[in-house]
Amino acid sequence: MTANTRQLSNGTEIPVLGLGVWQVDDGAECERAVTWALEAGYRLIDTAQAYRNEASVGKAIRESGVPREEIFLTTKFYPGGKDARVEAEKSLERLGTDYLDLYLIHWPQGGPTWAWPAMEAAVDAGLTKGIGISNFSAAELQALSKIARIQPAANQVLFSPFEYRKELVEACEEADVVVQAYSPLGTGRHLGDPAIARIAEATGHTPAQVLIRWAIQKGLSVIPKSIHQDRIVENFNVFDFELDDASVAALDALDTTNLTADALSQSGKWWS
Repeated sequence: MTANTRQLSNGTEIPVLGLGVWQVDDGAECERAVTWALEAGYRLIDTAQAYRNEASVGKAIRESGVPREEIFLTTKFYPGGKDARVEAEKSLERLGTDYLDLYLIHWPQGGPTWAWPAMEAAVDAGLTKGIGISNFSAAELQALSKIARIQPAANQVLFSPFEYRKELVEACEEADVVVQAYSPLGTGRHLGDPAIARIAEATGHTPAQVLIRWAIQKGLSVIPKSIHQDRIVENFNVFDFELDDASVAALDALDTTNLTADALSQSGKWWS
């Protein structure tokens, strides 16, 4: 079976499965989702300044009874801001915690390098254990690596069998950067695909479990999002089976990106 964590380049262990809270409303909805996830065994919670729900994430963590040191907490710098270190301090206030486990640049708006010195300053100040990136292509990662004093530990990207960015994953692995998959279920679009349904039926698991398991077997950390307790539990129950080589190959063949090294298509970018 695949181990439940991967080691980041800074020496910390990141769980291979966590809860993402993109598009989850601040307040009771977010608090419930995080609470249910922690009760189900999740130990990675991923939020962002742009999600505007950090306060609810922090409240649910504090009230969960799970010790903070057992939880891997990620947030992301909104690159419309000016100073990533200052914004990290504000995130910590909203989250009600003393440190982050991982702090990511949410997307490479304005170029891949300008925000990085302030990200490094956040590490120096003890605000976060690790820093990384999100939505960075292989070329943007390479440009950043050339100027970085502290190398990025992770790159969070859109990833599923339909968005199987193989060359990007390979470039990240070569640079000792763990890839983390967001929207591994295609925000639900992929759950009805017939090829996935066949594999799910053959393994006795759900389409969501098959998609998550595939990404884990690719060596990624995966952060599916849900606000429904039954699905949050279902998404976590992926450690009792493995996909065989034929199933993995069938899922690989669903790729629509030509195994790209880009994090998003040009039309998919929401920044200039």
